[in-house]
Amino acid sequence: MTMLEGIETGYEERFDFPVRAVAPTIPYMFASVPRTGSSYLSHLLWQTGCLGAPLEYLNFVLEGPARLATNDPARQAALWHEMLHRRTSPNGVFGVKCFSLQMRELQQRNPRLLMDVMSTLLFRGPATRVVRLRRRDAVAHAVSYARASLSGAWRKEQERGGAPVVDYSDEAVDRSRRSLEQQDADWDMLFSEMKIQPLELWYEDVVECPDQTVERIAAFLGATLDPAARITIPQVERQEQGDSRRWLERYGQRSGD
Repeated sequence: MTMLEGIETGYEERFDFPVRAVAPTIPYMFASVPRTGSSYLSHLLWQTGCLGAPLEYLNFVLEGPARLATNDPARQAALWHEMLHRRTSPNGVFGVKCFSLQMRELQQRNPRLLMDVMSTLLFRGPATRVVRLRRRDAVAHAVSYARASLSGAWRKEQERGGAPVVDYSDEAVDRSRRSLEQQDADWDMLFSEMKIQPLELWYEDVVECPDQTVERIAAFLGATLDPAARITIPQVERQEQGDSRRWLERYGQRSGD
């Protein structure tokens, strides 16, 4: 079930891996912030059939079955454990895409689940595996975030009637830049405190070299890619960029960036 009516999001049960009786042997966190191309990369990893299905299983607000547990901490914990068994690829790899905002939300609303998640993903010493995706172009990132926040169109499938044209707002871009900087800083602080060295990737490089990115992640996780294991999943298409370019030009004229 999903808020995005009529759109395949990938959370549907028919996309589950065969149910796994034991815990994943290679769990990893895919850490990012909104509008970094994280959905694109998560699907690249998922379709290999060897790198889990790293979607937002801790997103209890926007989409997927998890949103049905928004105000139910016990159900949230049950769904988390369910995903560990249903979304682990047959070779034992499980990934979950996390935004730092979601971790803060868990800290406030369900700290017991947060500790469970961190125990599964981060309290593993040398075996801790974190893949982090960032974006070099801070202005383009902020524009993308601001427009999506104002329009409500976060996916290509939501642009069926055409890409939305949003009234330009300096304030919205500035607010988005501050928010994204804070979200990234939250990850920096967490990884520094826990002495975790993530595999750092950049959106621009992923778009340029997707196959090499997947191979690099597999090597980092210690997982073997098997072409015979590839699966068919919903594809992620890039949203229209015309209105974004207009926003970038306006913001550049104002700020000189």
